[in-house]
Amino acid sequence: MRTLFILPLFVLAFFWSDFSVAQLMVDMEAPPTNAEMNQHCFDCHGQQVYSFENDFSGMIERKVMNPNYVLDTGAFYQGVHRHFACIDCHSPDYENFPHQSELRLDMMYSCIDCHGGDETYAQYNFDLIEEEFYQSVHSSRHDETFNCWMCHDPHAYKAMTRGDFSIGEIVKAHNQTCVDCHNDPVQFLRITDSIQPDLALVHDFIPNYDLHLKSVRCIECHTSQQDTLWVAHNILEKELAVKKCVECHSSNTMLMASLYKYQNIEARQNGFLNAVILNESYVIGANRNYYFNIISIILFGLAIVGILIHVFFRIKNR
Repeated sequence: MRTLFILPLFVLAFFWSDFSVAQLMVDMEAPPTNAEMNQHCFDCHGQQVYSFENDFSGMIERKVMNPNYVLDTGAFYQGVHRHFACIDCHSPDYENFPHQSELRLDMMYSCIDCHGGDETYAQYNFDLIEEEFYQSVHSSRHDETFNCWMCHDPHAYKAMTRGDFSIGEIVKAHNQTCVDCHNDPVQFLRITDSIQPDLALVHDFIPNYDLHLKSVRCIECHTSQQDTLWVAHNILEKELAVKKCVECHSSNTMLMASLYKYQNIEARQNGFLNAVILNESYVIGANRNYYFNIISIILFGLAIVGILIHVFFRIKNR
C-alpha cells in the first residue's frame, strides 16, 4: 500500500520538474537590478516631453520627444530584459547629451548575438528559432536589416507562452505582433513598397474573420509547426497557409499541437478528446466526448426507427 502511495508522488514530481524547467529564467519578483542607472535614460525617453539645459544659451529648454523613441517604463520593467542596463545593448556614448547623430546608425543586437550557442538558454531553442527564421518569408524576402526586433520590441518583450497567461492573452499579444505591421500602412512601408492589403479582404474565405482573429493566432495557419519550438517562426508563403476548416475543427485539431500545448493540464482518456480546449475556449468540432458521441448515435438511430414505424403504420392503415 505504501508503495502504491509513493509511486504517484514520483510521477508527479517528474512531470512537475519537467514543466518547471520550461519556465522563464528571469526573476520577475526581485526589484530591477539597474533601475537607478536606467533612470538617467528614462528621464527623457520615458516622457513625451523632455527638458535639458542648453549649454550655449544657459536656458532650460523643453522639447517633444520623437514618438518612436518614447519608451513605456512600466512595460520595460515587466519584460524579460527588466534587469538589463540600457548600455548593455546601447553604446555607452549615449550617456552623453546631445547624442552623436551617427549612433543611430549602429547595428542593433539580435537575440542570437547574446543567446546563441549558450547552454544556459538552451531550453529556449534560440538556435533553432534562428534556423526557422532564415527559412521563413520574413528572411527570404528581406535583407539582413529585418531581424528579431522588427516583430519583438526588446524594451517591452514578454515571453507570453512561459508565464501565467491565459490562452486569450496569448492570442491577443501574438496577433498584435502581426497586426502592428500587416494592418498598418505606415509600418508596412518599412519592409516593402507594396500597398498594404486589407487583412479582412485577404481572409474573406474565413467565416467571421474578426472572431477568428480574437480566438486563434495568425501563426497557427501561417507557419510550419514542429514540436520542439513553443512558438513557430517559419512563416510560410501565403499559398501554403492552412485554409481547410477541418484542420482545426476536428477531434484531432492541430491546435492541440500548437496553441493549446502551453497548458499543463492532465489528459483525460475516454472523456473529452480535447479536454484542454474546454479549459478556456470552445472549438466547434473539436470539443467532443466519446460517450456523448455514442449516445447521440443511438438516439439518432432510435429516431429513424420511430419514423420508419410511424410511416409503416400510416401506410398500413390507409
